[in-house]
Formats: sequence, C-alpha cells, structure tokens
Amino acid sequence: MFRKLMPKEEKFFDLFEAQAKKAQEAADTLRAILDGGKGMADQIAKLSKQEEEADHISYEVMQAIRRSFITPFDRSDIKALSATLDDAVDQMNKTGKTVNLYDVKSFEPNMRAMADRAIMLAKLIAEGLPLLRNVGANSSKLHTLVGEVSRLEEQSDQLNDEGLRALFKSKAKKDPVAFIVGSELYEHLEKVCDRFEDVAHVMSDIVIEHA
Repeated sequence: MFRKLMPKEEKFFDLFEAQAKKAQEAADTLRAILDGGKGMADQIAKLSKQEEEADHISYEVMQAIRRSFITPFDRSDIKALSATLDDAVDQMNKTGKTVNLYDVKSFEPNMRAMADRAIMLAKLIAEGLPLLRNVGANSSKLHTLVGEVSRLEEQSDQLNDEGLRALFKSKAKKDPVAFIVGSELYEHLEKVCDRFEDVAHVMSDIVIEHA
C-alpha cells in the first residue's frame, strides 16, 4: 500500500516510448539503406546518429533508476526493457556499418523482406509499451501483442533460411566473397528481429509479475 501511495518520481514510460519511437525511426532508415541508390551513404550516417540518440535515452533511463525511490516496475525489469530496446537499435546500426564496411551496393529480396519485418516489429513494440502504464487492464492485449511479435520473428527466421539457401546456390562458388558478406548481412538482420522479440519477452515478464 505504501508503495502505491508514493509518487513515481521519474517518467519511465515516457523514456520507454521515446526509445520505441527511436527504434521505429531506425527501422525505417535501415529499410531505406537496403533500397540502395545514391542516398545510401546519407542513410547510413542517419542510422548512426539515431543509434547515438537511442544510447542517450537509455542512459537517461539508467540515471532515472538511480534517482528514483519508487519505480513502476522492479529495477531489473526497467533495466532489461531499456537494454533490449537499445540493443535492437544497436543491431540495426551494426547492419548499416556492415553495409558501409564492405561497400555493398545491392541487396537480396529476402534482406529487404526481413527489414520490412523489423519495421512491423518496431511498430508492435511501440504500440505495446504505452499499455504497460496499466498492466492489469491491458494484460490480455499485451499477451496478444507478444504473440504477434513471436509470429513475425518466426517469419524473419524463415526468410533468413530461405535467403541464405538462395545466396549459397547463386554466390558460393561463383563469388565466395559476396556469399560471405551476404551471409553476414543476413545474420545481422536476423539479430535485429531477435532483439525485438527480446523486448517482447521482457514485456511479457512484466505482465506476468504485475498483472
């Protein structure tokens, strides 16, 4: 009862939602990179800046935890939620860095399809985080959303497997370097989707603990 009566000293939900918005922006930028073209270098630089901005928000969350006497969830849950959101953006930036490092100019269809799934996943996470403001009332919606995230992540796994198989058939013998680079890009894209699923798992844990 005492805990419920004490004021929540920091706007954790605002920070979470800001992180989710930044993840959406980064997912859109990642997809633009995979379209290739003349503006690709600018998009890579934009993604790097978005990752820095996401890091700043994550830092603010950690500072808020240190300053707060009362938090909406356990501190470990707050740290995990912020960290997984930050990891998703970081992984997208790593994808952009790989494109830049190897000077990749063209991308496989399944790579773009996986980036599309990343956009969908980021949107679902952004829709779900405000529901945590009232876990009890929104527990059913949150469980449904987590299930949808898992479904999309499974689709990304399938796209990854199919894409790697096609890449192996077309590039492994004729252009092994292209196969290695393409494989690395697929790995990064798969991890992007995995990190969004990690966010959903933390959200699910919060629902189980607090609903």
